Amino acid sequence: MRISRFLVHSGLTVAAAAALPLALTAQPAVARASGISVSTTGSTVSVVTSACTQINGSWGTAALLGSAQASFAQGRQVALSGTAAGQSAAWSGVSPGTYTVVVMCSNGTTAGTQSVIVSTPATASPRVTVTPTPSRGVMGGLGGAARDFGPVAMGVGGALVGTGVIAAAWFLRRRSKPYRL
Repeated sequence: MRISRFLVHSGLTVAAAAALPLALTAQPAVARASGISVSTTGSTVSVVTSACTQINGSWGTAALLGSAQASFAQGRQVALSGTAAGQSAAWSGVSPGTYTVVVMCSNGTTAGTQSVIVSTPATASPRVTVTPTPSRGVMGGLGGAARDFGPVAMGVGGALVGTGVIAAAWFLRRRSKPYRL
C-alpha cells in the first residue's frame, strides 16, 4: 500500500516537473498571433517586434490609435528602429486612455495589432525643495570629521593607538613562545 502511494506521488511529481518547462515557454495565443509586444511605463507606450525586414533602409512604421481613430493614417506614427533581431518604437507623453498599437512593416504587411491601456500615474510629480547648504561643508582629511580636534585630543588618540600596537606585539610574542615569560 505504501509503495503504490509513493509511486503515485512520484509519478505526479515527475509529470509536473516535465510540464513546467512547457508552461514557462508557452506564450498567450494573442501574443503569438500578433507578432508584437506592447508595454507602458507611466505616460510612455512602447512596442517591440521582430517580424519586419529592412527594405531600403526602413523597417516600417508603428501607429498609436486613439479610441476615435479608425485607420493607420490617423494615428501617431513613429518609424521603427533596431536590428534584424528586433525593432522597436515608442511614444511619450501619452494621456490616460485605451489605445490600439498597429505595426506596419516596410513591405506592406501588418506585423500585429494590440490594445493597451495607459493609466493615470499614481503619484504627482515630485516637489523640489531647496535647503540651505552648510557654511563650511564637510572637512576632508583624516576621517572627514566636521570638527577640528586640538593637540591634546590628537596626543591621547596617538597614545591609545601606540599602546594597542605594543600590547598586540607582546601578546603575539608570548603566544608563539609559550615557554618564555
